[in-house]
Amino acid sequence: MSKFSDWTREKLGKRFGLRQVSQLEVLESWLAMPVELTDLEVANLTYLRDLLAKRVDFWNEEELKIKFIGTLITFVNFETEYFSAFADRVLSGIVDGEEISGVPDLMVATGYQEVGSPFFCLHEYKKEVDNSSPDPAAQCLAAMLTAQTLNQTGSPIYGVYVVGRNWFFMVLEDKKYAITTGHNATQDDIFDIFKILKASKQIFLQKCQALT
Repeated sequence: MSKFSDWTREKLGKRFGLRQVSQLEVLESWLAMPVELTDLEVANLTYLRDLLAKRVDFWNEEELKIKFIGTLITFVNFETEYFSAFADRVLSGIVDGEEISGVPDLMVATGYQEVGSPFFCLHEYKKEVDNSSPDPAAQCLAAMLTAQTLNQTGSPIYGVYVVGRNWFFMVLEDKKYAITTGHNATQDDIFDIFKILKASKQIFLQKCQALT
């Protein structure tokens, strides 16, 4: 059995045939989905942006998680009748005969008490300075690949990994994946980050409703 942290993108490519592409239509569609923000959301996001700008260089991993990322996820509100946001839950699956297991920092999946069919993985609450992870994108990608085997709606699987102030959104569709160049949450990119997360909620609702 391998862990998410055992993988690099090169190893994932050689073992499972995953291939990074510069553009993926499903990723572009996700980023471009129209989402309106309320005045309250703008005010809250402005507060979080300014707080992060002051503290991101000094927070440790847990402080970044609790004081910023967790609050942002709470504002998105992934808690619906179809799915929930789960933190630090084991995700395990068999991919091409190999068991892969790990604990994503956060995932969105069906269920509210037990993890069901996963749609989205958020991984790697890493500090920008002294980042010891050799390939945080690969750890997120390994989690997404595992989720792909468990998701009843099939591809694509959505994800994001966070390195300090920077958010990198990802989509895995079959064997191809694409990654954004990054959004800086200490700038007005935070509004785009929030819109992308809210758009993903709309996508997951549509997937679930199509199954009912």
